[in-house]
Amino acid sequence: MGNNGSKNGHGQDKGELVIENVTRVFRLPGAPSCTALQECSLTVERGKLTVLVGPSGCGKSTLANIAAGYDHPDSGRVLIDGRPVTGSGRDRIMVFQETALWPWMTVLKNATFGPTMLGEMSRSDAEDKAMVLLEKVGLKDFKDKYPAQLSGGMQRRAELCRALVMNPKVMILDEPFRGLDVMTRELMQEYLLKLFQQTGLTMLFITSEIEEALFLADRIMVMTNLPGTVKTTVETDLPRPRDYQVLATERYRQIKSQVMESLYEEGAKIFQRLDGIQDLLGNCQASSQP
Repeated sequence: MGNNGSKNGHGQDKGELVIENVTRVFRLPGAPSCTALQECSLTVERGKLTVLVGPSGCGKSTLANIAAGYDHPDSGRVLIDGRPVTGSGRDRIMVFQETALWPWMTVLKNATFGPTMLGEMSRSDAEDKAMVLLEKVGLKDFKDKYPAQLSGGMQRRAELCRALVMNPKVMILDEPFRGLDVMTRELMQEYLLKLFQQTGLTMLFITSEIEEALFLADRIMVMTNLPGTVKTTVETDLPRPRDYQVLATERYRQIKSQVMESLYEEGAKIFQRLDGIQDLLGNCQASSQP
C-alpha cells in the first residue's frame, strides 16, 4: 500500500486505517494477565464510516487507543496509508467518551488551540476554519461561551469541530454520545452524518448500541467477547443521505437481525461462563457441608 490518500470536494485528506493481527495483553503485578485483543484485524476503508460493535468489555476501547497511537500492541501492527503507526500523530484524531474540552477556554479557543499550537495555521486562518465548522453544527453564536455553559450535546458538537479543524485523515470516535439523553443522542447522530457527508472523512465509530451502528455505518464489524477480535462484518447498504425513516424499511430490519444474531451468540457465551462459575461455587459449597 502506498501513500495514495485521496481528497474530497472540500480538500480534506482521507486515509485508510488497517489493523493487522493485533494482540494486546494487560499484565499487572500479582494478578493474572488479561488478553484484551487477540490477532484482531480490520480495515477502515478510505472515506467510509465503519462502526465497531461488541459486548461490553470486549476490547473496543483498547483497539481505539491502539489505532490512535495512545497504546501499543504486543504483536501485530497498525497502518495509516501503508505507514506503521508508532505513536499519536496528526493524521489521526480521537473523540473520547467523556468531554475533553479545556474548561478555561471558550468554544472558539478550544477549536483553534491544536492547529495554532502546532504552528500549522495562523490564528486568523484557524479561527476562520473553526467558524465555518461551528456554523455547520449550530454553535456560531456560542463561540465565546465556556464548556460549562453548554449542554452535553453542544459540548459534543464543539468537540467534533475541534477534531475537524486539525485536518485528520482518520477520525476515531469511542462511544462519543454515551450518556446523552435519547433525543440529544439522535440529534448528534444526525449532526455526525451531515459532517461525514460534507467532508467524506474516514471514520471509525465505536458503540455498544445496535440502532446507532445501523443508522451511521457503511459497514458494521461485530467483535467477540474477550479476547476481542472481529467476528462478523456486515455491509450496511442503506441509502445516503440517511434519516430516521430508514428505520422503518425492510432492509434495515434484515441487517439488524443479522447483527443481533451475531451479538446474541457472544452474549450467550458470557452467561454460559457465569453459569459454569455458579455451578462450580455450588459444588464447592456442597462439598464443604458436613
